Amino acid sequence: MAKITIGDVAKYARVSRATVSRVLNGNDTVDENLRVRVLDAVRALHYTPNRIARRLRKESHDVIGLIVSDIQNPHFVSVIKGVEEAAYTNSMNVLLCSTGEDSDRLRNYSEVMRAESVAGLIVVPTCDDDARIFETLREYNIPIVILDRIIDGFEADVVRSNNEDGAYRLVNHLLDHGYRRIAIVHPNLKTGFERYAGYVAALGKYGITVESSLVKNSGHHIEDGYTHTRELLAAANPPEALFTATNLLTIGALRALRERQFRVPQDIALVGFDDLPWADEFAVPVTVVAQQTFQLGKTAVEVLVQRLDDASLPYVTHNLETELIVRKSCGTNNARA
Repeated sequence: MAKITIGDVAKYARVSRATVSRVLNGNDTVDENLRVRVLDAVRALHYTPNRIARRLRKESHDVIGLIVSDIQNPHFVSVIKGVEEAAYTNSMNVLLCSTGEDSDRLRNYSEVMRAESVAGLIVVPTCDDDARIFETLREYNIPIVILDRIIDGFEADVVRSNNEDGAYRLVNHLLDHGYRRIAIVHPNLKTGFERYAGYVAALGKYGITVESSLVKNSGHHIEDGYTHTRELLAAANPPEALFTATNLLTIGALRALRERQFRVPQDIALVGFDDLPWADEFAVPVTVVAQQTFQLGKTAVEVLVQRLDDASLPYVTHNLETELIVRKSCGTNNARA
């Protein structure tokens, strides 16, 4: 008679191998109904795990993959912390890679994740073409949670921020306080275009037509924010306010403003998307829309665990709300909105 395996138990209980592993390792976060199904299957099949084999299975099936776009970005540092904490709670380990927004690296790291037989993958896409990479992973029964961005042409669980609404509220705050010529520097990324859409919607509410000279479609590094801000400040008619659509672009803008000796907010107002750990420590604290970065990572793990428990669940999209934090850089009262 063939030896009963953990896969046989998973099939009998109608759960994933990862769920069986978590039950056998005493993880108390598993849903009680699923726990009962697994234990019933163990008894019905007379399954007795070999200790060595069980350790090897644990090493494989209790590891999840995480691929982010920039491991040095404070935004993703906090996201990673959320993933790590939630994974630890679920008795899982995390294999981490960073692509630098490079699709070739994403393809390579996805192969690493497949070779390591991760239980599931949380990934920040670089572009829509990544859908082909993810389809290949799915052929190997690796569940995927798309983090931070949406990707066209690939159905999956998604955890992201409500970028358009956050940008809309930020720009609307400026408009409510009398600013009209508002420039934007946004990255050439899915999230950047969503934030640009919020910018356009807020201007439209006030009947303001977008001026192409005030829009900078940018890279996503500090130097990009610096370069584009210098261009805006050098114009014959500089903007009254500047919206930088990522934290790194905001840092670059601050450097350019300081270099050109523009006073904030007296000469120009400044607002940014993403809070920074030291935003209150700047000479002029920066008004921002803050994402729930830790919660993004935590929620992504929770969604992945649910998918591992039941692959038949319909795909879900979690749009986490942002918070408008008003500080002195926009020239309005210091308050939270």
